[in-house]
Amino acid sequence: MISVEGLKVEFGIKPLFDGASFVINDKDRIALVGKNGAGKSTMLKILCGQQKPTAGTVSVPNDTKVGYLPQVMILQDDTTVREEAQKAFADNTRMKERLDKMNQELAERTDYESESYMQLIEKYTTEHERYMMMGAENYEAEIERTLTGLGFERSDFERPTSEFSGGWRMRIELAKILLQKPDVLLLDEPTNHLDIESIQWLEQFLAQSPSAVVLVSHDRAFINNVSNRTLEISCGKVIDYKVKYDEYVVLRKERREQQLRAYENQQKEVAEMKAFIERFRYQATKAVQVQQKVKQLEKIVPIEIDEVDNSAMHLKFPPCLRSGDYPVICDEVRKDYGAHTVFDHVSLTIKRGEKVAFVGKNGEGKSTLVKCIMGEIPFAGNLKVGHNIQIGYFAQNQAQLLDENLTVFQTIDYVAKGEVRLKINDILGAFMFGGEESDKKVKVLSGGERSRLAMIRLLLEPVNLLILDEPTNHLDMPSKDVLKEAIKAFDGTAIIVSHDREFLDGLVTKVYEFGGGKVREHLGGIYDFLRTKKINDLNQLGSQSSMMDAPKTAAKVAVTTTTSSASPSAAPEGEAVLQKTLSYAEHKELQKRKNRLEKAVKQHEAKIEQLEQRLKELDELLMQPENASDMTMVTEYTDIKRDLDEEVERWEKASEELESLTQ
Repeated sequence: MISVEGLKVEFGIKPLFDGASFVINDKDRIALVGKNGAGKSTMLKILCGQQKPTAGTVSVPNDTKVGYLPQVMILQDDTTVREEAQKAFADNTRMKERLDKMNQELAERTDYESESYMQLIEKYTTEHERYMMMGAENYEAEIERTLTGLGFERSDFERPTSEFSGGWRMRIELAKILLQKPDVLLLDEPTNHLDIESIQWLEQFLAQSPSAVVLVSHDRAFINNVSNRTLEISCGKVIDYKVKYDEYVVLRKERREQQLRAYENQQKEVAEMKAFIERFRYQATKAVQVQQKVKQLEKIVPIEIDEVDNSAMHLKFPPCLRSGDYPVICDEVRKDYGAHTVFDHVSLTIKRGEKVAFVGKNGEGKSTLVKCIMGEIPFAGNLKVGHNIQIGYFAQNQAQLLDENLTVFQTIDYVAKGEVRLKINDILGAFMFGGEESDKKVKVLSGGERSRLAMIRLLLEPVNLLILDEPTNHLDMPSKDVLKEAIKAFDGTAIIVSHDREFLDGLVTKVYEFGGGKVREHLGGIYDFLRTKKINDLNQLGSQSSMMDAPKTAAKVAVTTTTSSASPSAAPEGEAVLQKTLSYAEHKELQKRKNRLEKAVKQHEAKIEQLEQRLKELDELLMQPENASDMTMVTEYTDIKRDLDEEVERWEKASEELESLTQ
């Protein structure tokens, strides 16, 4: 499908990669892997035609449609979510306009026997069949299915895109690309702005998609579930492994071990030949044997060993000043956006030296509470930041806020103060920006390199309260491990907002769960929290079953945390009241769902009856000879038949759901 031959890209003296050759075939699911800065994003840009290589060719057939999701993009602000998603069907809209125009011409012309009229009918029929095969009439249903799969509510569809955060707007762009159904999907870190439920939906979508996929991601579970082939960019070379990611890790290790053994055997053989030649070089009786050894030595092809890029980020937070005993205290904190309550009755206390996690589905208020702590937005209630607190904040979009026209060195030089300025080169070298890398412009850096650069800025001044909002986005797996160890060794307090279960494991000692407008405290690590919730993964947060299990634990925590001064007998009483309130709310919500489904079933039945009646009328009309060639009527019959099938499918789904609730 796409053929790459002898690809070479240079940024400065050393090539990013050289001599890269491979082919992307139909239904390939390729994981493009390598360290940050190895050239993964550059490779995707070359494949989609946005960037030209220094040498080599990329051959893409004319009829191949390529969809590309970059890490960073310019987003529109003047449309609603639905209107933006509809742009994916611009080709279908143009085709519909052509069909309407041809249909109008057929209705107006009277030269039924002419050759041009017959040609027009044939062209209309061909185009209409193609239009129907593309499923163009079903695009609204596809839009809804894709947007809801990526986490949008139906009530969001008519909201302006400007009301959404950068992460949600990236989801809109991802939805547009998926809706276009390209032959080749190029996805650069698509999971960075998704919660785990949406990641799982995307996994299933890609597994069922007929498109070839080339994927860059540092989410190991995601790429392993999606990929069936791995391309590794390492030390300027591209190596092709015809296996999924986990198997690639094993094969890469085995391949290098085999190369090392073969290389050692070859070196031993070469040494023996050279020793023989040196020993008998001047003996006439051994002249023939010496010549044979010389010829054998000349024919030996040296065995090459794959280079291993062992460079790593070395991260150490500087010693911090001692803060007060309680860096953050929240008492009955509430945040509203208009009529929408993000959370209320939030009461929590974070002690000095604690490492805590904020977890929950996107949109439940994790980043909002962080902004309240930072003093960036107003809120109701009492929130106290402790004595002598110095906050270091790493936001989700921190890397995007860097000035693209500055070099790496200038970016750090502008914010460094005092003696730190004398150590800038050492600091950059520790973060793998040594040598000529420090002269690169920010605009040519990959997402991972930008994140590293933003992290350096965070380290320039000593802080004693770290607030990290999705810090692992754009970091490769080795860098995640280094950052994790650095936070564990940090002698201050840390609040970490993350969906990355592996990153949080062994790092945090307390978990705050955001959901349903509440914040619940859970003592212990991330796996203790998951066991308490009786779930296996963070993706099950917010599901009905787990949220129904939560009140008992949450009630105990809430009572223990917020009523410590009350009498012991008050706790069970408060717990019982809370459980009773939640049970009533659940019952009320269940009844609402039943009422909505009953109404929907009746509406579907009425629509089915209406469509069946019209279909019957068209059947009778088309049986008449004078209407047999009426293309307008034929089109209407086809459309109604399709609408009827879809309506029956909706009715069956609603009826089954209503029946399951009634049982």
